[in-house]
Parts: sequence; C-alpha cells; structure tokens
Amino acid sequence: MKLTRKMVLSRAKASELHSVRKLNCWGSRLTDISICREMPSLEVITLSVNSISSLEPVSRCRQLSELYLRKNRIPSLAELIHLKGLPRLRVLWLAENPCCGACPHLYRMTVLRTLPQLQKLDNQAVTEEEVSRALMEGEEVMAPSREGLGSSPPELSYTLSAVDAATKTTQDPLSLGEGEASDQGQLGLKPTSRDRFPPFSQQEAASSRTSRNNILTAILMLLRELDMEGLEAVHQTVVSRLQALHKQELQEDME
Repeated sequence: MKLTRKMVLSRAKASELHSVRKLNCWGSRLTDISICREMPSLEVITLSVNSISSLEPVSRCRQLSELYLRKNRIPSLAELIHLKGLPRLRVLWLAENPCCGACPHLYRMTVLRTLPQLQKLDNQAVTEEEVSRALMEGEEVMAPSREGLGSSPPELSYTLSAVDAATKTTQDPLSLGEGEASDQGQLGLKPTSRDRFPPFSQQEAASSRTSRNNILTAILMLLRELDMEGLEAVHQTVVSRLQALHKQELQEDME
C-alpha cells in the first residue's frame, strides 16, 4: 500500500498525541474533551474553569495521576465511574461542580468510596481514616445515564442509591452499628424488644425483621441529608407517632 504525504502527516500527528504526558487547558471554554481519547499517555490533565460535562474520554488515559476539574459542569458523581479504571490516579480536584451537591461531607465520602486510591481531593490530603469511613458513609455511584441529562437534580444519581443500599441490608435491627444506634438515640427511639413481635413462624419473623430493618436503615441514612429545619419536622412527626402508638397500647390494655 502506497503512503500519501497526507497519510504520513496524519500518522505523525497521531504519534505526537500518543506521547503527550501533560495537558493544560485551564479556562479555555471547552465543552468537548474527546481529544483525550487519542492521548493515552497523559499523566497530568488540567481542565479547570471550563464547561465540561462528561469524563468518559479521560477513561482511556491509564497513566493519569493528576486530574484538575475545578469549576466545570460535571452534573453527577456518576461520572466518577469513568475514573475507576485509572489505577495511578492520586490527585483529583472536582470542587465547584454541580455534582458536589449541598452536603460537602457526603460528597467527599462518596468520591473516596468510589476512588479510594486518591491521596489528595480538592487540594486536601486524604487520610486512611477518611477512606475507611467512606466505605460506610459514602454512597455507591451508578453508571451515568446520558438520557435526559440535566432534567433532574444532579444529586439524585447518587443520593438515591442510599435507599438502594439500605434495601439490600439484612442486618438484625437489634444489632445496629454505633452510628445507626446513635441516630436512634437522637430521635428518642428505643430498640424494639423481641417480645413485641407476634408469634410468627421463624421464617415469617425473619422476614418481618428484615423488612423493618430495611426501612429503618433507609430512614437513618436519609436523615444525614436533612438540615435543622428538616430534622425538626421529622422529630415532631416521630413524637406524634409515638404518642398515637402509646395511646393505642393503653386502649388495648384496657380491653
């Protein structure tokens, strides 16, 4: 096959892109970074202050160790899925993106749960303790959906997974961890005695405990998302519900 001059230049250009190790496009008004697919040797990428919304092209950069994405338009932490296959990634700056949501703690825990190999996140060193806590307090991100992007709040793609995770839990409600037990104490809830359960068969009793525990765990996880006003509303509802149950018990005892 005869090579034309255009083909030779094209191959030379591809070879040059393949060898690039650092890319700095800070404040370049970029919306498309598909060129990164042709630069698999990149080790440091600086894309802060742009309008980038997808991290998929970066997934090809297996040598990447530092990624700067501050002040972009990353809509959801689900985009972190594209970074999970980058074994050398140690530094990530993602602050001031829509995906950061309203809860800094949940955001940081979710990022560290997804990318536990990070040594620095948003210019702040990552500790071993944080990584351990992230396994419990961070949310599991799901693969991003490209359909209807921007039609729903950016937090939904990962905060809703809290309920998903909770419904898969089969832990006995009488043996909750310290964090969950603490949440119960703040609401004035007492562990339910086994004597309160009706005389079901063992299978029915186990199913009832699992269902109750799933609901309780989901509620406790979602409580972490509420502010003072929201918690006060929950508290009033719980008090009202407890009073109603107490009144019902008194009536049953009288009968």
